[in-house]
Amino acid sequence: PEGANLIPGHESVIITNVGEQKATVKITLLYTDKDPVSFTTQVDAMRVRCLRTNNKDDFGEYTAKVDEQYAIMLESDVPVVAQYGRAEPRAVNFYINTGYWE
Repeated sequence: PEGANLIPGHESVIITNVGEQKATVKITLLYTDKDPVSFTTQVDAMRVRCLRTNNKDDFGEYTAKVDEQYAIMLESDVPVVAQYGRAEPRAVNFYINTGYWE
């Protein structure tokens, strides 16, 4: 939605690869009312990749739609750290969830 903030509202998956090998990451979207879909992306060694869920350049045909309920599962061939961020345009806010690594 539009707001006072100059940054457009969006949600992002932020994948950090601090290893020495390129990471191939499978992203699976799980929905409440349809079958899961998957695609892959890569994150170079010692790099970060930010994928906006509403950007076709990042999520292709699986871009998030307004009011669509979904969850995201990530699987990587090398260890990575993933965070989920949200830029809120109605106020100057940016939320992130704590990164998780296993």
